[in-house]
Amino acid sequence: MRRTPIVLALASALALTACSAPAGEQTRTTAAGTAPTAAGGGTYAVITHSAAGDSFWDVVKNGAEAAGKQYGASVTYQGDSDPAKQSQLIDQAVSAKADGVVVSMANPDALRESIGKAVAAGIPVVTINSGADASKAMGAITHVGQSEDVAGRGAGEQLKAAGVTKLLCVIHEAGNVGLDQRCKGAEETLGGTVERLQVDIGNLADVTSKVAAKLQSDQQVNGVLALNPAVAVAARDAIRDAGSQAKLATFDLSADVVTAIGAGEILFAVDQQQYLQGYLPIVFLHLYKNNLNTVGGGLPVNTGPGFVTKDNAQQVAELAGAGTR
Repeated sequence: MRRTPIVLALASALALTACSAPAGEQTRTTAAGTAPTAAGGGTYAVITHSAAGDSFWDVVKNGAEAAGKQYGASVTYQGDSDPAKQSQLIDQAVSAKADGVVVSMANPDALRESIGKAVAAGIPVVTINSGADASKAMGAITHVGQSEDVAGRGAGEQLKAAGVTKLLCVIHEAGNVGLDQRCKGAEETLGGTVERLQVDIGNLADVTSKVAAKLQSDQQVNGVLALNPAVAVAARDAIRDAGSQAKLATFDLSADVVTAIGAGEILFAVDQQQYLQGYLPIVFLHLYKNNLNTVGGGLPVNTGPGFVTKDNAQQVAELAGAGTR
């Protein structure tokens, strides 16, 4: 077939288009078209309400850093249980002109001003773990975590099936709205009595003493729900020290919790798969930065709940040992 000058010019233009890409991007051709992958993955700040060193949040950190490595991004992890200090960390990320901020909102009202500054500066924010109800109003592009209400109701159902009629729900962080939602959810489905006990996660020996004292003073308590893996281990010791037959369950995983489930010392753990709460926000921010993608449609992206029981504890133990569960 003879080619006209117009056809030749069009073919030449298409060839140039296929071989070129915007500065800072590479393109990978697929059957569906091209997918952008940033040569420089950006700088993202992960700021949580707990510092590294906590077994739960270390897994969140691992997830964020793994995503950063995958996308060539610089990821910093910082945390503080004091909302005022957490706000300062957010302000620092804004001043440093981060490409995105990931924030856990255990106390949304205390972080409102700082998150507002990030949004006003055009920095996309993804909230994680706590504060899902306030996320959209705060201007975050999405929230990643589990529904605390749904997870609490699931825990209550499991405990009811195990014969628990009076439950001690152990709250380890004052003012953390997500923890209270877990207790409320369990109360809705247990069909019995739920009593809250406030403890300090910074003093696990005291947690053991307080739970043991409560079990000794109230023999009707036949179930304990911990909301943190370290607190669960302390509660296990308290049940032993008190000579109680109370059944124990917990939220969240650690290697010690998985071992205790396998040994029959803990009935189950509600698993919110916190690795995803670190990993997915970096993926979402990367895609937003490089391709203006948004996810969730104004609704949270749920990472659970799942349940770890004696039946699957061994499989999960192997993953927990690798720092991903």
